[in-house]
Amino acid sequence: MKILVTGGAGFIGSHLVDALVEEGHEVVVLDSLDPQVHQDEPDYMNSRATYHFGRVGDLTILERVLEGVEVIFHEAAAVGVGQSMYEIARYVEANTFETARMLDQIVNHENQVKRIVVASSMSIYGEGAYECEDCGVVYPELRSDEQMKRRIWEMQCPECGKTTKPLPTDEEKPLKPRSIYAITKRDQEEMCLSVGQAYGIPTTALRYFNVYGPRQSLSNPYTGVCAIFSSRIKNNNPPLIFEDGLQTRDFISVHDIIKANILAMKKRSGDYETFNVGTGNAISILEVAEKLTELYSSDVKPEIVNKFRAGDIRHCFADTRKIEQKLGFKPEHSFEEGMRELVAWGEKVEAEDEFEQAYEELKVKGLVEE
Repeated sequence: MKILVTGGAGFIGSHLVDALVEEGHEVVVLDSLDPQVHQDEPDYMNSRATYHFGRVGDLTILERVLEGVEVIFHEAAAVGVGQSMYEIARYVEANTFETARMLDQIVNHENQVKRIVVASSMSIYGEGAYECEDCGVVYPELRSDEQMKRRIWEMQCPECGKTTKPLPTDEEKPLKPRSIYAITKRDQEEMCLSVGQAYGIPTTALRYFNVYGPRQSLSNPYTGVCAIFSSRIKNNNPPLIFEDGLQTRDFISVHDIIKANILAMKKRSGDYETFNVGTGNAISILEVAEKLTELYSSDVKPEIVNKFRAGDIRHCFADTRKIEQKLGFKPEHSFEEGMRELVAWGEKVEAEDEFEQAYEELKVKGLVEE
């Protein structure tokens, strides 16, 4: 088949391109080569794929790259939760409007598109699911500034005020995106599913949890925590950890993300469905920092700053039952194995530590506690 991968020169997209080429597909890539992510054309770009460099929303380019395409993997997006809160127009343009233009091109011009797989994000949930011993399953709002200033980090039950226990978050949890980035990822998911259903184009949305692995930009201070911590450690700077470091996320290897995408393309049981793509394991941010410093054989120690950022959530990890039942997906890479692979790759690449600059930007905007 002829397949288009938007964002196919990026971290996740490039691994997907490799897998599709290996399966014998004709792969076309559309990527803007955003300088925040790419200083130059990446040396890992697959020579057996065809590359077009430009915006997803450029209708002239879209008309050319969509010719003969049967499947679209929509991976392209501006990524950065904190940055999205002060570069609002850029994130809405890149994620929401450019996705809209791509869909507009598909439905208003002749083409052969028969399937769409769109990359969504766990960030659209906001906080994860919790359980109160008295009130049962609850979905708290963000913690108040008052609570955070009192250093009460764990979530309180919205009904009775007791401390809650985090639960795996399933796909039925109400969506409460709490950043512009998260809102635009919800837009991408919902627009693709809505248009796909209306026009009979089978569409699947994959809600990625915290993805890590080789090719992640270590010089981009707005990307995932594994890359940010790696950059700090490689430059002999301590990873800075907000709150008490015990907040948890679900870390999944990029290789497992690719496996989920391939299954979504091949299995009709995923048509018009949304799926969590995670491991189901809750890993603390402190544990990530400690593991990376250990594997890099670094003398630096993670620094817990006991401060908070606006909009940060406490716990969110995946309930993976739906994707296992409908697509037969199970992650194959353990956290330990994945971290070792990330570090082995990270030791070979350059990494500029731009964290302090990004941190100062948040402080200037009033998005982090002074």
